[in-house]
Amino acid sequence: MPVPLLDVNAQNHPLESELTAAFTRVLRSGRFILGEEVEAFEAECGASIGAAHAVSMSSGTDALLAAFMVLGIGPGDEVLCPAFTFFATAGCIARTGATPVFCDVSPESFNIDVGSAAARLTARTKAIVPVHLFGQAAEMDEIAAFAAQHNLQVIEDVAQSIGATHRSRGCGTLGGMGCFSFFPSKNLGGFGDGGLVTTDDADVAEMLRRTRNHGMHPRYFHATVGANFRMDALQCALLRVKLRHLGAYTAGRVANARDYLDRLSKLPGVVLAGDGKDGRTARLVLPQVGAQMGHVWNQFTLRVIGSGQRDALKNHLSACGIGCEIYYPVALHQQECFRHLQAHAIHACPVSESLTGEVLSLPVYPELTAPQRDEVIAAIAEWLALR
Repeated sequence: MPVPLLDVNAQNHPLESELTAAFTRVLRSGRFILGEEVEAFEAECGASIGAAHAVSMSSGTDALLAAFMVLGIGPGDEVLCPAFTFFATAGCIARTGATPVFCDVSPESFNIDVGSAAARLTARTKAIVPVHLFGQAAEMDEIAAFAAQHNLQVIEDVAQSIGATHRSRGCGTLGGMGCFSFFPSKNLGGFGDGGLVTTDDADVAEMLRRTRNHGMHPRYFHATVGANFRMDALQCALLRVKLRHLGAYTAGRVANARDYLDRLSKLPGVVLAGDGKDGRTARLVLPQVGAQMGHVWNQFTLRVIGSGQRDALKNHLSACGIGCEIYYPVALHQQECFRHLQAHAIHACPVSESLTGEVLSLPVYPELTAPQRDEVIAAIAEWLALR
């Protein structure tokens, strides 16, 4: 049977009556920009995450950009970020006029390596952006200690990890600000673009609210330059419906990932990242859940070892009707748009460069059925047997 990488209809269609009621409520209110739906969503989402303040934004990208703007990051500043992540992390740094400084990542967690970040620290470094990639928190204890030692701001990129935890604390509450995305493929997926910034600082929250509304306060008075980063009231109303189901969605992803880990680990040539087994015989490396990490599995990402082997497995799965995707085929420091950076800003990131040729993500969305998981595992077993 065909197995899609993601099936948003399987999640959204059962909620049709609730979503329609939310749409009708907004339609009849006549309030489409800011207002009570936005405020209610922010309060409910902030409570779910564990943050004192939550400020909705027009997208996850704009959430990052607004956070940088509020901190005054700009020309002459450097910001540490991982080389292996989605483009928006570094793109938003560059849009402020600051320089993204690319750090390598851990091969086990795919998250930023603090040792690599420390090696790239300069007098111009103003902030660090840990990305909680694929649904798992970065090593925030190490990052927080490093940031405190060097007086750096910490902006968490939580686009893929709403609901993830580090030592029982929610991602998005572990730094100065946390930036979330509600793109339809995320664990809390909306019906278009949407984002959120969390903080425990009331003054920062107020600056975020002004920044998303052209820097305006009071009406038609502008002490600072902001932008139009407002999230639509309709999007907030619809996401309020889905937020009530986020715990169940997360449980479904966790159950699917555990099934993959249990059954795939029994196949020949398959090892768990960091388990100490002889890597020379490994053909597939399964993702690792770090100690005291609450993984929410936005992606279930394998490493396929050997030149050309990742693409061979991808082609095999595609031929079997199984959706899969490469996140990400090019490391950020190798992107054409960053070639203009001065030599001091570009460092070798060997792990990131290796991952771009190895990673492959499998379907793990919560509505994935047991027969569909059987198809995925059988196709991988068949490919291993053929090699």
